[in-house]
Amino acid sequence: MTNPIAAIILAAGMGTRMKSDLHKVLHPIAGRPMLLHLIDNVRVLDPERIVVVAGARREQVEAAVTPLGVEVAIQAEQLGTGHAVRQAEAALSGFDGDVLILYGDVPLVSTATMARMVERLHSDGEPSVVVLGFRPADAAAYGRVIADRDGRIAKIVEYKDASADERAVTLCNSGLMAVRSADLFRLLAQVTNDNAVGEYYLTDLAELAVKDGRGAVVVETAADEVAGVNSRAELAAVDASWQAKRRVEAMAEGATLVDPATVWFSFDTKVGRDVLIEPNVFFGPGVSIADGATIRGFSHIEGATIGSGAEVGPYARLRPGAVLGEKSKVGNFVEVKKAVLGKGAKANHLTYLGDAEIGAGANIGAGTITCNYDGFFKYKTVIGEGAFVGSNSALVAPVTIGAGAIVGAGSTVTKDVEADALRLVRPEQQTKSGWAKRFREMMTAKKAAK
Repeated sequence: MTNPIAAIILAAGMGTRMKSDLHKVLHPIAGRPMLLHLIDNVRVLDPERIVVVAGARREQVEAAVTPLGVEVAIQAEQLGTGHAVRQAEAALSGFDGDVLILYGDVPLVSTATMARMVERLHSDGEPSVVVLGFRPADAAAYGRVIADRDGRIAKIVEYKDASADERAVTLCNSGLMAVRSADLFRLLAQVTNDNAVGEYYLTDLAELAVKDGRGAVVVETAADEVAGVNSRAELAAVDASWQAKRRVEAMAEGATLVDPATVWFSFDTKVGRDVLIEPNVFFGPGVSIADGATIRGFSHIEGATIGSGAEVGPYARLRPGAVLGEKSKVGNFVEVKKAVLGKGAKANHLTYLGDAEIGAGANIGAGTITCNYDGFFKYKTVIGEGAFVGSNSALVAPVTIGAGAIVGAGSTVTKDVEADALRLVRPEQQTKSGWAKRFREMMTAKKAAK
C-alpha cells in the first residue's frame, strides 16, 4: 500500500442496551477498551490520520483517545451512519488517500482485513467503494449485500427495507468500508434520508458508486471478526472470541494450557515457551512470563514479571510490581505486591510480601508478613541472600534481615538483623503443672452452680 491512509471510527451511538454510565466503546475486552483495540489494529497500517466520531458522552471518548493523538469529531444529532461520517469531513480536510470507515463497537477487525479492503480499492477495475461482508450462521436483521459472483455490488439494502428475495441472501453487510477520499464526501453529499426510518445510510454509497461508473465491490471475512457489541451479553461473547484466539496463539507459541477454556488472558500478556498454565488462572494487564515457568491453578496475576523456571501458586496472587526471579517460588495463598524475589527465593505458603526485596535463595516461612504500611506511609523490607525467616513472623518495615540470617518462628522483628545472626523475639516459656486440670474443675463447678 503506497497511498496515505486515514480511518474514520464511528462511536456516536447512545449504547442504551449496555445500561451503563460508561460509553459503550470504552467497555473493556481483555482488560483494554474495545475502541483502543481497534485503534491499535489501525495503527499497524501507519495511518496519516485517525478520526473518531463521537456524540453521547463524548467527553469520555475524548479523554480516552486524545492522549493517543486521535482527533474527535462530533455528531450532535443521531441522523444515521452516513451523517456520522460526514462529521469527519473537516478533520480530513486536505487529506488525499484512502479512507477506512470502521465502527468503535466492532473491535476485532484485524489489520490484515483492513489492508485487504484498501488493496481491493486499487485492483480489478479500481472500484470507488469496498464493502466488508460476512456470512453469519443466522443472518437475522442484518443488511444484505446484493452482489454477483465476482463481488460486484448491485446494492446494499437494510433488512427493514428488503424484499423477501433480498432477505434470503446470506451475504450481510458489516458496515465497514474503504473509500478513496476523493470519492467519499462527494458521494456522501448525494445520500438522502428517503427510507423507512428517515436516516442517512452510509450503505447508500455502494449504490451511488454503481451509478457513478466505477462501482462498488464486496470482500468477505469471518463473522466473528465483525461481531458487534450492543449489550453486556454481546460484550461477553466478543471477549470470549478474543480469548479463544489468544489461547490458541499461546499454545502455538509453545505454552501448555491444561484446560484452555479456564485461562483468562489480558490484552498484553506475554507468555514464553514451555510455560505450563494450570486451570482457572486470571492474567490482568502487564504480565510477562519467561520460558519454563509454571503457573498453578486458581492464581490471579497482574502487573507482574515472572522469571524463567519460576513457580506460582496454586491460589497465589501477584499484584503490580511483583518480580519473581529465576526458579523462585510463590506457593499457595501467598500474595506479593511491589516485591522482588531473587533467584531461587521461596515463599511457599500463607504469606504476604509487600514493598520488599528478597535475596537469592532466601526462604520465607508460612504465615510471614511484611508489615509495610502504618496507615499513612509505605516502608520497605529487605531480606538478604540465603536468609531464613521462620513461620508466623511479622517483619515491621523499614527493616533489613541480613544475608544468611535466621529469624526464629513467631518473631515480630522491628530492628535490623545483621548477617548470619539469629533473631528470637519470644517471651520465656513457662510450665505450670496441673494448672489446666484445676482450671477445668473450677469452671465446671461454676457452671453447675448456675
